[in-house]
Parts: sequence; structure tokens; C-alpha cells
Amino acid sequence: MKRVVLHIDSLILKGFRHEDRHGIAEGLQQELSRLFADPQAAQQLTVNGDVSRLRLGSISIDQNSKPQRVGSQVAQGIGKGMKI
Repeated sequence: MKRVVLHIDSLILKGFRHEDRHGIAEGLQQELSRLFADPQAAQQLTVNGDVSRLRLGSISIDQNSKPQRVGSQVAQGIGKGMKI
């Protein structure tokens, strides 16, 4: 069994309410856990090796999205950026 260790030193989300940060973080964590649980994702991460910085660019998020959904969409952007 392989283990994935992910450190996010900073996540800059402009335009969100301060009190939404925990919900966004929870959605991010849940979706990243789901994405990285896929055996193909672990294989792709091995191919990618260490990634010191990942710039995602823009992610389209509906104006009425709940904080957890925002975190989930950010995680999906990270997955696409890492090609998993």
C-alpha cells in the first residue's frame, strides 16, 4: 500500500468570506482523499514525482456554491493540474 502525503502551505482564495474557510478546507480534504484513493492516481503521482508548486489558474465556481462545494472544485482543479 502506498501513502500519499500532501502539504498545502497556502491556499489563496480571493473573494470568499473568512468564515467559509473551514467548509472550503473540509471540501478540499474530502475530494483530495477521494481522488488520491484511486490506484491510477497513485501511479500518476509516482510518475510526476515531487511537485513543489502547482498553479491552477482560474477555476469556475458558481456564485451560490456552498463552501464545501468550493473546496471540492478546487480539489478537482488540483487533480487536473497533477493529471490524475
